[in-house]
Amino acid sequence: MKIFVTGASGYVGNNLAHTLASMGHTVHAIVRSDAPAFLQHKNIIVFKGDIMNKESLLPAIKGCEQVYHTAAKVGLWHKDPSIFYAVNVQGTHNVLEAALSAGVHRTVVTSTCGVIGPSLNKPMTENDPRITGYALDYELSKKMAEDLIFKYAKKGMNVVVVSPTKVYGPGYISHSLTANAMINKFLKKKLAFIPAPGSYEVSCAFIDDIVKGHILAMEGGRAGEKYILSGINLSYYDFFDRIRMISSCGGRIIKLSRNAMKGWAFLQQAQYKLTGIHPTLTVKSIDTLLNNYTFSGEKAVQELGYTITPLDEAITKTINFLKHANYEK
Repeated sequence: MKIFVTGASGYVGNNLAHTLASMGHTVHAIVRSDAPAFLQHKNIIVFKGDIMNKESLLPAIKGCEQVYHTAAKVGLWHKDPSIFYAVNVQGTHNVLEAALSAGVHRTVVTSTCGVIGPSLNKPMTENDPRITGYALDYELSKKMAEDLIFKYAKKGMNVVVVSPTKVYGPGYISHSLTANAMINKFLKKKLAFIPAPGSYEVSCAFIDDIVKGHILAMEGGRAGEKYILSGINLSYYDFFDRIRMISSCGGRIIKLSRNAMKGWAFLQQAQYKLTGIHPTLTVKSIDTLLNNYTFSGEKAVQELGYTITPLDEAITKTINFLKHANYEK
């Protein structure tokens, strides 16, 4: 089967593209420049194009029965916030239109649990209302993209949304706030900085589960539905403490207060104005880290057969990968 994948040079998309190729499918991967070294497989055909240009998508999507749209502009901040809306909303519109033009059977779009937002006393589900406003352009733009997708679904398009939680595990990522980057820093520099008091909980999902969840949604998801692809819900402290125990790295877990985090973010923003080095955190983004982000994947478990890899197994595989990878951070 021919399958079109956007974002195949990104973390989730790259793992997904290689998994599909290994299953014997012919993957049409679209990239904006030459194919990166980590996007190589005999069953992957690379096309140059950009989701911001619908016409450039048509040669790659031609003859494909399925589409996985994983491409997105991700981050806590950008000097030009409009880029989030251009890529995540207009780009999604272009992919959906291209899929319709090509007569694609089914499309699966990767969203984020950031759209659902923080949790209080229990893990959030697909139908729970958001309890805060949108502080991040990334999250708001993905919400707008979801609204667009569901409009297409109501008109009869066979499209499904999957919403991963925080993802970690083998795979290339360069952004310094990704879970992999923070784990790698902990292993090498023996330091992990987490929000005080350390008890904020987050759902950590293993990349293999997320990739399988995408494929399961393609195979059995209901059109017009959203499925949370969750992981293990646990505190930042417990997560890094488990890494410390499994790796025997002896790292320190340092709890930063709200004021300390905002001071750190302020300094990074000031540095950006002087040097042009992009900040890891911004003052605006700090409050989003001082919340619980726990989610329930029960709907995906019941309807798709989604499964969650045991924590120690997932952490062990991640540690082994990071120890041997040529990792940027």
